Amino acid sequence: MLSVRDVADFFLSPVDEEDGEATISNLKLQKLLYYAQGYSLALFGQKLFDENISCWTHGPVVESIYHQFKIYGSSPLPVAHIEMNKYNDEHLYILNRVRREYGQFTAWKLRDMTHEELPYLSTPNGGVINTACIKEFFINKLSNDNFNFDLERMKKRVEGDFVKMPDTQDKDSFMQWVKSF
Repeated sequence: MLSVRDVADFFLSPVDEEDGEATISNLKLQKLLYYAQGYSLALFGQKLFDENISCWTHGPVVESIYHQFKIYGSSPLPVAHIEMNKYNDEHLYILNRVRREYGQFTAWKLRDMTHEELPYLSTPNGGVINTACIKEFFINKLSNDNFNFDLERMKKRVEGDFVKMPDTQDKDSFMQWVKSF
């Protein structure tokens, strides 16, 4: 398990500007920490870092990291330099995925996204977001993102009788045929 500071430093380390926003504010860092923890719980069944994530007005927050960087207000946080040997392959998979998928968004977009998610919605302001709730939410999120097909329906089609496709020249009958599935 990493320290929460190791995770924060990863997100604050230099990146290609093509990967997303080049600077990170405290607000954005908080959301990246939350998403990294969620992905770790969902994909590997374990926490990435041991600290709690609290529910604050502007979304999920790791309080110790917030307090370390609050002097910067909404300004960009200083760049961190990391020792790559601290991070194993699982850590790097999660951290790079979160950086790639969520680093492209502004702090306020990430704030708004977390405000629509069950872990935030189900926790009273000032409370600690339940780890089991985070895990369940991200398992469902990953399932919906990665497996957006109906396996049973596909098996039925492959194992069942093959259907001849109608003439594609007749748009109405073709669309009716498509909707029948």
